[in-house]
Amino acid sequence: MLTKEQIIEQLKTVKDPELNLDIYSMGLVYDISIADDGSVHVLHTLTSPACPMGPTIQGDIRSSVLSLGASSVEVELTFDPPYQPSEELRMALGI
Repeated sequence: MLTKEQIIEQLKTVKDPELNLDIYSMGLVYDISIADDGSVHVLHTLTSPACPMGPTIQGDIRSSVLSLGASSVEVELTFDPPYQPSEELRMALGI
C-alpha cells in the first residue's frame, strides 16, 4: 500500500517548468488522499490560472504517482484558495 510520504517524495520530482522548482515545495499541492483500492487523488493548483504549463504539470503528477504503483490517479486542479507563494519562496525568487 502506498503511503502519503512516498507520494510526497515522488511529487518533489515534478518540476514547474517555468521556475524549475518542485511543485510540492512550492506549495502547489493542497491535498493527497489514498483510497483502500490503491487509487490516489491529488488536489493541486498552479501559480496562475493562465499557466501555459498546466497540462504538462498535471500529466507529470499523474505519471509520477502511477510509477509508484497506484491503481489510478485523479489529478484535480483548483484555484480555491488562490496560490500564494510562501515568504521563503518569494525571497528565494527575489519577489
